Amino acid sequence: MERPFEEFGSKVFSEKEMLERLPSPVYKAWKKTLASEGQLDRPTADAIAHAMKRWAMEHGATHFTHWFQPLNGTTAEKHDAFVEPDGEGEPIARFSGKMLIKGEPDASSFPSGGLRATFEARGYTYWDVTSPAFIKDDVLCIPTVFVSYNGEALDRKEPLLKSLDALSIRATKVCNLLGDDSVKSCDISVGLEQEYFLIDKKYYDQRLDLKLTGRTLFGTSAPKGQELSDHYFGAIPGRVKAYMKEVNEELWKLGVYAKTEHNEVAPAQFELAPVFSGGNIAVDQNLIIMDILKRTAEKHGLACLLHEKPFDGINGSGKHNNYSIVTDNGQNLFDPGKKPEENIRFLTFTCAFIKAVDTYPVLLRLSASSAGNDHRLGANEAPPAIISIYLGSYIEDVLYRVYKSQECCKDAEKKSDFTPVTNISYIPHDNTDRNRTSPVAFTGNKFEFRMLGSSMNASFANTVLSSIMADALQEVVDILSEGKSEEEIRDLAYGYCRKVIKEHNRVLFSGDGYSEEWVKEAERRGLPNVKSFIEATQILKDPSVEKMFTSLGVFTKVELDANRRIMEERYRSIMDIEVRTMLEMTEKDVLPSMEEEYMFYDRAGKDAPSFMKKRKETLYDLIEDTAEGVETLSEKWKKASAVDDQYRSGYEIYYEVVPAMEKLRSFIDQYESIASRKFYTLPMYEQMLFDR
Repeated sequence: MERPFEEFGSKVFSEKEMLERLPSPVYKAWKKTLASEGQLDRPTADAIAHAMKRWAMEHGATHFTHWFQPLNGTTAEKHDAFVEPDGEGEPIARFSGKMLIKGEPDASSFPSGGLRATFEARGYTYWDVTSPAFIKDDVLCIPTVFVSYNGEALDRKEPLLKSLDALSIRATKVCNLLGDDSVKSCDISVGLEQEYFLIDKKYYDQRLDLKLTGRTLFGTSAPKGQELSDHYFGAIPGRVKAYMKEVNEELWKLGVYAKTEHNEVAPAQFELAPVFSGGNIAVDQNLIIMDILKRTAEKHGLACLLHEKPFDGINGSGKHNNYSIVTDNGQNLFDPGKKPEENIRFLTFTCAFIKAVDTYPVLLRLSASSAGNDHRLGANEAPPAIISIYLGSYIEDVLYRVYKSQECCKDAEKKSDFTPVTNISYIPHDNTDRNRTSPVAFTGNKFEFRMLGSSMNASFANTVLSSIMADALQEVVDILSEGKSEEEIRDLAYGYCRKVIKEHNRVLFSGDGYSEEWVKEAERRGLPNVKSFIEATQILKDPSVEKMFTSLGVFTKVELDANRRIMEERYRSIMDIEVRTMLEMTEKDVLPSMEEEYMFYDRAGKDAPSFMKKRKETLYDLIEDTAEGVETLSEKWKKASAVDDQYRSGYEIYYEVVPAMEKLRSFIDQYESIASRKFYTLPMYEQMLFDR
């Protein structure tokens, strides 16, 4: 691609394409539908479908699919060819408005959490008009929602869209009450930073654990790790650079503004960050990014690992979710402006966010949780599982002075006014520093939710963020609606902010979130510290959470129960795969290597050097310990998996089975640290992380 940007968006049926290809009345009808001011009738849908088909076929597409996000955390698609026989048995290309708007994939094999019986197969996909269709591998992909026969959400997209509607209504009302009648709607702006690992495909193919679970279930640290900080922001290796180039070109064709790429902290770890976009589209594009990252890696003889913790002893991977609220005329409601203490709208929305986070911390923790992220949250490179907000000294000082009704921030402004380079006349300054240990950090005009795992679908996290924010803003609407004048409304808004700061300041923390002192301090403050994903799932049974979601129309009680059951079942299924993979690799790869090496030293006989005798004794003990570890893990897994209740089974897995896995791993890692490469043939960390 000599001129890469000339093909930008070439594989997207964008608004520009629709404007050029659709008759004016059809285009205007679609725009009204987009703005929720009308509904598409059949002739309009047929006209759009015809234009979309012609465009897709011009770009080599032969099939179409309704692209959706089932509750298994991935994306799904069923391909149908455009070609059909005409009345005389000749092939014609056909794609109607009905085909565009509605599909019927078999729903029986997707997780439903009891929303429908296994034999009830019907599920429907409906076109999401707010997200553009695109072409992938010569298939026209139409973003859709996925629902059951009775209309319950079977996907992650429909609740996200509902939460965005709920947020828009309340955020718009607050803006109007605060004197800005020009605001007609609001959306979230989201930037998702995607971290990932790249290793040589030949090593990936030799590791059953990587292929089946996405992470190494055992493996000792390489002699060198990340301690020299020489990989972070270092020169991108040539092979990886070629890979990134192709990734960028494919994403640009799909309309994704892939912007930033760099080496991350851990060896073989990298990051890709796009330009921010509207929440629904940002989530769709992140799913596209993950797909392109994995498929492009195979072309370059690489394997892309999206698991949160593929290697022990070095940093894992996250997906930082940068979140802000923007109006339809481009105003960022979290932008403090030049005088934040006088910016009542900024103060109101910031305080609403603080209250939302402090009111629903476990729900927010759940939204970033998975079996994989259990290995990362609380480790040295990731936020702790305790939810807190970092505002930075300047903004925090603004809020506390508002609370005390004092003049704001003169000292803080002076502290941030410095010129590090003398020969540049203008250097922009930030209102906050950055705190990489905080789960939620204010970073200038947005909140960065840093807990989300790299492999996760970001829909649920943004559904939760938007729902709890809508819930908090409803109180603001109720309070401000009591005002009779602009001045009275402003006073009510300041009163709301003071109340929030007084009642919810416990969630504000500027220190080291990795420290043991913070764990003790958080407990003193009464902040929850939920240890695991499986424990976090129970928050969906909480009456206050149920009331919040149902009152906003985001989830029904039935849908919440189904989501909880699916999460519980998924945790048990993932752990089942991990346990069985670990047992198989231990018995078929590790123990045979141990035994062969032991026999090598045993054959040396009585006259063997003392080193060989000691090594033989060490190996004997490790074989015994490993065999015992296999037996213990098998017994604990059998006991835990026999528990009928999904949650109780998952709880026992986390507190009984996982420690048994870690114990068995410790024996294998001890062996690997001394094993001869002649006998131990599985790829080791030093090969996977440094052979590129």
